[in-house]
Amino acid sequence: MTKTDSSLQSQNPISSAQNSADNVHQAVNHAMSHPTPQTLQEARNAIGKAENSLEQAADQSDAPAVQQAAESLSEDEARLQSLE
Repeated sequence: MTKTDSSLQSQNPISSAQNSADNVHQAVNHAMSHPTPQTLQEARNAIGKAENSLEQAADQSDAPAVQQAAESLSEDEARLQSLE
């Protein structure tokens, strides 16, 4: 028997995109304060996941929340690139 997720938020692409953008922000902050190859790679991985989440959310909605998450992601990508 499989366990079902009862959280509506986890099934919402917009919330998923927002959460992914938040994860990128945390990962980039961590990489900036502790710039090691591992933290940089973790931040890049988080960016990749967030880009996928944003694509899925954008396909379903052009809500301001999606646009805000995309802007946040772009800012964090630029911050990460300043380290590399």
